[in-house]
Amino acid sequence: MLETNQNLAGEFRLGFLIHDVSRLRRTVVDKIMKPQGITRSQWWVLTNLSRNSSNEMMQTELANVLDIGKVALSGLLDRLEASGFVERKADPTDRRAKRIAMTKKGEKILASMQLHAVKLNTEMLEDISPEEIQYAEDILYRMKRQLIEMDTALRSSKPG
Repeated sequence: MLETNQNLAGEFRLGFLIHDVSRLRRTVVDKIMKPQGITRSQWWVLTNLSRNSSNEMMQTELANVLDIGKVALSGLLDRLEASGFVERKADPTDRRAKRIAMTKKGEKILASMQLHAVKLNTEMLEDISPEEIQYAEDILYRMKRQLIEMDTALRSSKPG
């Protein structure tokens, strides 16, 4: 019985450590980005736009990728657009739909932010070997994949 409790404590500890590392990294990123005049949430929008070759995507698609609601995304886009980092465009096939496109100014701030992120990651990982990093990435990727499968199963089992 004691062995089982110790195993559970280790499993819970892993969850707390993942949460704490994520929270602390977000805090540090926010502090690093503040002088740039951009938030981590806005950075996340720009990063996801940059993953498409055209640096743009449908607003609804962006909301799905970011896993946030339309209202929350709209506020982020308002601030990004006011800063000149993105622009909203009518979709050529559906005038009601909006495409969100990163501007040249958005590309420039994203490149700057990525340099800061590289520096942050280098400092954060300086005492960890490349092999340890690879091992941790492999484990976290498998955990992510399992959680996605669990989420999908839970969504499909909801009463209709």
